[in-house]
Parts: sequence; structure tokens; C-alpha cells
Amino acid sequence: MKTCLMKFCRILCFALTLPLQLMEVTGLYGMYKRLFPLLAYNITFSYNDKMHKTKRDLFRNVGKFAHSDGTLRLLEIGCGSGANFQFYPYGCTVVCTDPNPHFEKYLRMSMEANKHLTYDKFVVLSGEDMKEVQDESVDVVVCTLVLCSVSDVQQVLQEIRRVLKSGGAFYFLEHVVSDPSSWTYFFQHVLEPLWYYLGDGCMVTRATWKDLEAAGFSELHLKQIEAPEVTLMIRPHIMGYSIK
Repeated sequence: MKTCLMKFCRILCFALTLPLQLMEVTGLYGMYKRLFPLLAYNITFSYNDKMHKTKRDLFRNVGKFAHSDGTLRLLEIGCGSGANFQFYPYGCTVVCTDPNPHFEKYLRMSMEANKHLTYDKFVVLSGEDMKEVQDESVDVVVCTLVLCSVSDVQQVLQEIRRVLKSGGAFYFLEHVVSDPSSWTYFFQHVLEPLWYYLGDGCMVTRATWKDLEAAGFSELHLKQIEAPEVTLMIRPHIMGYSIK
């Protein structure tokens, strides 16, 4: 009964998004992509406040992947407004990428606020095609709240493996689909058609841990958590790191 209700409600929600679908087809949705970085930048403060301990714990051992001379080259995919900069180790060099060029203004603001880092460049590209990043050229790759919105998770993970040096690490923090028995799962599936447009392509029903398990990393350190005080739709998270 619950499954039938969920499917029915999802169809209704999908119908409500028809104007948004039309905007996407006609190109008008591009206006929202210009506005989204401002919304994301402001939401970041609240999210980082609630997830500060989680992020601090996640990035605690990034420094162990530095070279003997202390240098560390880090690539962040979907860097957005630079929400993770404060958690990176002193002196590491950061390469920033994002498919939305309108984030650059807010990214520069985060760079000014985190001068303990060295910034190489900001490149507009998608995680599925990072041809501007050379093979085995970075020590660490970071991806947080990004795999929910890419078009091909496995392709992104293969690109990450390509650009990572041997023994390098991929750090992730992603919201995922909830347990099928939960009401969170119910609302994730019902509201996803609307959430997709409000979240600039964000999908809340992905079991991303399965993609990570199948990606071919030599080691996978993964933990499932419930994010404290965040929106019900994205409360289930996974966090951890993989080693090439």
C-alpha cells in the first residue's frame, strides 16, 4: 500500500514540475543556474556549521598523502563556493573545478578567507570529462555533495582514478537514498522530481556507496551516517575515502 501511494504521489509531483521541464527544454532554466551559486553560497554557512565536526573528521588525515617535502596537490570536483577550504591542510595546492562558471565570484571570496592554501586555478568542466587534468597529476581528490548531481557516477569515479597518483586518495561526503522502510525514503522518491530542479540536478535516491564499491579502488573506507539537523531529504549520508 505504501509503495503504491509513493508511486502515485511521485506522479503528481512530476506533473507539478511540467513548467520547470518546459523551462529546461526552452533554455530558460539557465537563468536559475546563474542564481543557484548565490543560494548555494548562503546555504553553505548553515550546512558547514551543522557538519563541522563531520568534515573535520573526514579531512583529518589528508596530510598523510603529502610528499616527503610536504607538498600536496589536491583537486576538488564541484568545488562550488569553496565550502571545504577551511578543512584542508596548511600549504596544500588546490585545483578547483565546477561545471557552473557562475560560482567563481563566491569561490574567490572563500579563497580570500582561506589564505593558508595555495590556489592553482579554477577550471569549468564536468566530472565526467576532466581532460584538462593530466593523468596521475594529483595526490588527493575531493568530492562533496556532487555525485548526487552528475550524469554518470561511474564515469566520474573512473576519471578520479585516472587523475590520482598511485597511492593517492579520493575523499567523499555525499547524501544518499535512505532505508526503504523509512519515511525518509518515501519522501525522497515522492519529491525528487521537484528537488531535481530546485537543487540544480540533484538526485536524492542514489545508492552511491554501490558505485564506490564497484569503482576498482584498492581500498575503500566508508561510513554511513545521519547528518545532524539537515533537511530530511538529504539526512542519510556516506563519508570516507578510497585509495587508488
